[in-house]
Amino acid sequence: MKAGHNKKSVRVEFVMSEQEAELVKRRMAELSITNLSAYLRKMAVDGYIIHLDMSDIQEMIRLLRICSNNLYQYTERANETGSVYAADVEDLCTRLDSLWDGMDKLLRGLANIS
Repeated sequence: MKAGHNKKSVRVEFVMSEQEAELVKRRMAELSITNLSAYLRKMAVDGYIIHLDMSDIQEMIRLLRICSNNLYQYTERANETGSVYAADVEDLCTRLDSLWDGMDKLLRGLANIS
């Protein structure tokens, strides 16, 4: 292996049984990992791989985008008409408070990962 663009320059090879290879493939599939070299390197160096389910974070991002879009619409209306509805602002504040609560729970859960 050349050490040009890729800084990895030491090649390590080993042989495994078909059963072991299948087990490796199954564990990679469970973690949604497709790069065998990266998986084996990570396992050899650290002995474990942590796979985080990011769906909660993706949902939080989606909800934040919705609130951001609503806030933009409110500012557009305020610039055009000079006023906004108090109910709209209250609704946005309520949703943002809910998002902050969700983010707090999410971050506490991530902090507990060891």
